[in-house]
Amino acid sequence: MNNYASAIDTDQPNRYDFDNMEVTMNKKIVRLPLLLAVAALFAVLCAACGGKTSTQQSGELTLKPGVLMIGMNLGYPPMEYVGPDGTTPTGFSIEMGKVIAERLGLQPEFINTAWDGIFAGLDARRWDVIISSATVTPERQEAHNFSKPYIANTLAMVVRRGSNVPAKSPSEVAGLNVGFQGATTADFFMEGLARDQGFRYNVSRYPNMSTAFIELELGRIDVIVTDLVVALGAAAESKIPFDIVWVSEDDDPEVFAVVLKKGNDALTAAIDTVLEGMFDDGTMLEISTEIFGADFVTAARHTW
Repeated sequence: MNNYASAIDTDQPNRYDFDNMEVTMNKKIVRLPLLLAVAALFAVLCAACGGKTSTQQSGELTLKPGVLMIGMNLGYPPMEYVGPDGTTPTGFSIEMGKVIAERLGLQPEFINTAWDGIFAGLDARRWDVIISSATVTPERQEAHNFSKPYIANTLAMVVRRGSNVPAKSPSEVAGLNVGFQGATTADFFMEGLARDQGFRYNVSRYPNMSTAFIELELGRIDVIVTDLVVALGAAAESKIPFDIVWVSEDDDPEVFAVVLKKGNDALTAAIDTVLEGMFDDGTMLEISTEIFGADFVTAARHTW
């Protein structure tokens, strides 16, 4: 077992009480005519009563009958990534996606895709949903449907231990090589921070966080800004020691949610019902504990 807490630079203030929390690492959409819309509503009501719907009923909500097609970027451990065999999707999003599909009476199909095209793929009806650590933002909500949140998260900054990088927060990275996954909230945050505070840094945008952490290991970048859950996983599992030197103290945490095509309200409602059930029966906490060794989900429900 690896202890996530050891990766935190305890000299830096943060609002996460890691000292008292043991944190370890285990390891189509169609435009429905009236008849189908009524059937979809019936499916949602069945889910509310029994937690599951039949494959036939749920198939009317999805691109491929009997299947929930899930788009994700498998380069974001421990949330969603490729397992040790090099082929099997692994992580929190996969385990949660399996349960959501099962309770909808569907088979999950995980589709790996580049992050920078994942929302366009949803709009083009290449998959039913995105389950890929997608943070809910006002801009994204204007363009897509979101489920109720399932994870509460914040941003963190990581350095390679022993690298002598002086920066202890994103405000101190002027002139440094800063890495993050492109078109993510870390990217948006750093762009806005540098603009507002008037400093410049060398930008390294990556297609996934697995590549970014390899670059940090090799010393090609100085720091990484990413989601805390990802930073913790990397710090605990990497053969090269990393330190988390900064954790955002924003009072409003970022939350992850399932993303759906705008206007796909029937499937959104069905997934919300399933998520409620997963929180109520402890399944969501069980998955969080299995993957993270800690509770990253309960705070998300408090945002509902």
